[in-house]
Amino acid sequence: MTTATRWMAILTIIGGLALAMFSEPAAADEPKVELQVGATAPVFEAVDDLGQPWKSTDHVGKKYLVVYFYPGDFTPGCTRQAQSFRDAMNMLSDEGVEVVGVSGDAVPTHQMFKQAQKLNFTLLSDDSGQLAAMFGVPVGKGAEVKTKDADGHPITVKRAVTAGRWTFVIGKDGRIVYKNTKVDPLKDSKEVADLIDQLNKQ
Repeated sequence: MTTATRWMAILTIIGGLALAMFSEPAAADEPKVELQVGATAPVFEAVDDLGQPWKSTDHVGKKYLVVYFYPGDFTPGCTRQAQSFRDAMNMLSDEGVEVVGVSGDAVPTHQMFKQAQKLNFTLLSDDSGQLAAMFGVPVGKGAEVKTKDADGHPITVKRAVTAGRWTFVIGKDGRIVYKNTKVDPLKDSKEVADLIDQLNKQ
């Protein structure tokens, strides 16, 4: 092999490596989803607070489905938000509404949170952040929270990822009828209830 040929081979290898280095991240980056009101809601699956599979196809079309993403169990704002939905559930159920809360917490943490706050709706575990990404919800790194369980014992819970606080309502036709990216934890359930009341009057 001549010197020129050798250099051509080396440059070809370097070029191939450079192409792989610069093209792989772009291919791995999925385009950010931007769901708008009127768009068809994603079809998704997750694990609920009982450790059982939960499929949106078993729920969408039967009732209005509220899917609210929140940062994490046992945090002040998220606790107040969950309590507000808990207190409004009887009214929302009468209006044909089902509520699911979604965060990056693991199933055991959801179980403790649900028991501690006596929640009467389902919590879904999204520890990979994949479900949040399907709805375009921003996802950050996980966190650790020191709190107490339902019996008052100190515990430390960790979540794998932290999602933004966004709320969606999926209509009976499977389309997004409401999207809120600036959720007030204390007002969320009331704003959803007001929306459903308006929709039911149409």
